[in-house]
Amino acid sequence: MAGRRVAVVTGASSGMGRAAAVHLAAEGYRVFAATRFPDRLADVASKNLTPLLIDLRDDADVRAALESIERLDLLVNNAGYGLVGAVEYVDETLMREQFEVNVFGLLRVTRAAIPKMRENGGVIVNISSFLGKIGLPLLTFYNATKYAVEGITDSLRYELSPFHIRVHSILPGFFDTEFARSNLVKEPRTFESDSPYAVLASTLAPRIVEEINGGNDPEEVARLIAWIDQNPDAPARMTAGEKAKKFIPMRRELSDEDFERRVREYYGFA
Repeated sequence: MAGRRVAVVTGASSGMGRAAAVHLAAEGYRVFAATRFPDRLADVASKNLTPLLIDLRDDADVRAALESIERLDLLVNNAGYGLVGAVEYVDETLMREQFEVNVFGLLRVTRAAIPKMRENGGVIVNISSFLGKIGLPLLTFYNATKYAVEGITDSLRYELSPFHIRVHSILPGFFDTEFARSNLVKEPRTFESDSPYAVLASTLAPRIVEEINGGNDPEEVARLIAWIDQNPDAPARMTAGEKAKKFIPMRRELSDEDFERRVREYYGFA
């Protein structure tokens, strides 16, 4: 790898973002670990890793943060959270906030990063999810944001390739991060005992949380990010973790109806 590359990693205070920031710094990158909670990175801050205060919901804040960086070679769009709830009950505020962070936040950072990359090229890695290709009940809004990330990735690959900016996505399965403990927001009505979704919520949600908490090590995603950056022929999208490696190939191979049948059987849906 020629020269010292500069990276920005969003959502870097925990989980995959923290693992990516630490891993890249250990490989010699100059890493700006972007987060609303920079104090949480005090234990890993170093000459290679600088916490960067940023609120992805504020366009002026995003632009100011990126302008403070002289150059940028690698952008890792990792920040996001999951909203769990029945569409019938999720109100406008919760609905918009899910897209505000997971989609518009990603677009704001990307938009501010492009001018810094256009002259010398660069790499953008969007941390999507295997749920960007597979729907699950009660995760409709999270699914929709990750489907959007996949569409953004596809389109930007065409749009930015003339400037030698590569765009990729990683579709992780379930990983043992703070996601289930800190980054899941529940719509309360869905989980009430008299909710028509009570049975589904009481069986599916605990299983998903269990699968996340028992998931793969986020270091796997961190290594994959570095590999994509360092390999110009890396594929457009890559999977990480057991669930993604199981379901994504199955999604490609089966008809919509057959795949839906498999998912229903796996999770025990009616």
